[in-house]
Amino acid sequence: MPLTNFGAILNFAEALERQDMAFYDEAAAAADSQALGNLFSALARENKKHIALVQRTRRENVTEMILEPIRDFTRTAYQTEPEDMAGMDSAAAVSLETRALRYYRDAAEKIQALPEVSRALKTLAKKRSRRLERLESEA
Repeated sequence: MPLTNFGAILNFAEALERQDMAFYDEAAAAADSQALGNLFSALARENKKHIALVQRTRRENVTEMILEPIRDFTRTAYQTEPEDMAGMDSAAAVSLETRALRYYRDAAEKIQALPEVSRALKTLAKKRSRRLERLESEA
């Protein structure tokens, strides 16, 4: 399904954050070690903050949301099916973070005509990059 405007990009970002938050909540409960469980719990809390950032960005820029059409951008490359997350380990988490990082970088590039929105997406990409580094150091 194409992401053709500001609203679609931010709606998908929120859905992505909610899906990842659910993964980390479940992964924290099923973690093999206390350290990994604590890391996953912290990441779930961060996802909640990311959702708030996406929602705030949408509210603050709602007057511009219909002005800029987006072309050649679809959600297919960034979707993960629930069964793909069944492993609930750090490798699955690295996969989720890599996917989110790609989405935020690509979306920021596509929506450059709205600098505030692009900046928010770049901020989320930086946060996901740091999370990816944390996960890779744990693995």
